[in-house]
Amino acid sequence: MWVESFKILNYIMHLLPFSHKLWRWRIMKQWYETMYENYGIKYDSEVFTQGTQGECNSIEQEINYDKSLKIIDIGCGTGRHTIELSKRGYKVTGIDLSESLLSRAKEKAASADLKIDFRKCDARTLPFINEFDVAIMLCGGAFPLMETDEMNYEILKNISRALKEHGKLIMTTMNGFFPLLHSVKDFHSDADDKEKTAYEGGVFDFMTFRDRSTITVVDDFGNKKELECNERYYIPSEMTWLLKSVGFKTIDIYGAKLGSLSRGDKLNTDDFQMLIIAEK
Repeated sequence: MWVESFKILNYIMHLLPFSHKLWRWRIMKQWYETMYENYGIKYDSEVFTQGTQGECNSIEQEINYDKSLKIIDIGCGTGRHTIELSKRGYKVTGIDLSESLLSRAKEKAASADLKIDFRKCDARTLPFINEFDVAIMLCGGAFPLMETDEMNYEILKNISRALKEHGKLIMTTMNGFFPLLHSVKDFHSDADDKEKTAYEGGVFDFMTFRDRSTITVVDDFGNKKELECNERYYIPSEMTWLLKSVGFKTIDIYGAKLGSLSRGDKLNTDDFQMLIIAEK
């Protein structure tokens, strides 16, 4: 009887808007939620977080040093870009799904005597409409960690809705060309600090462009977690189509380097991440 009831419920959910479906995935914590619990201190020592100064230099250059612009940092983590840009005089709102990372961000902001609006928000259901001039989403912030392509699409749609007319998105995401000629497992093995993160058994699916792997992390309290991960890689033509479909008119794509987000870096197969700059 319960099987039939579950089938009926699933059918009803299929008919509902996306925002009503999210509860189905929230019943169980996803790997990215579990990973970042009690992980704020370790997060700040990860390799990918070490390029903050240079990345903020690049953001400033891209927005012409205009401090009147309102910026939203999506998937802000412990607030490294939010805080650095705030120090430089910009008004930035930081949002993240992790209470642990946000708590760390608030502590860091307070110690720097900064008043920053940090909020717990799901990027798939942002509450903002025509509120920001610039959105940044860097180093795997929210997109493309989601478990379905539909969810990744919802993030882009929500960002577009949150931006004002002529608003700009500056984001990085994993380059789908990279796994065609390189081993994702070898890349992580070279980059990871084994005391913080261990990447094992990665399988890249060329049909879905998803990398499924097992990672082991140790949190701030010394607790070890083994997580089954699922991350989506995109190729430039996919991102161009997705962004145009949610209202962006100009999309430029480049290679992304740690600490540098430059229009001068042409994307190639050696780039693990790509930089995308899109304008409405």
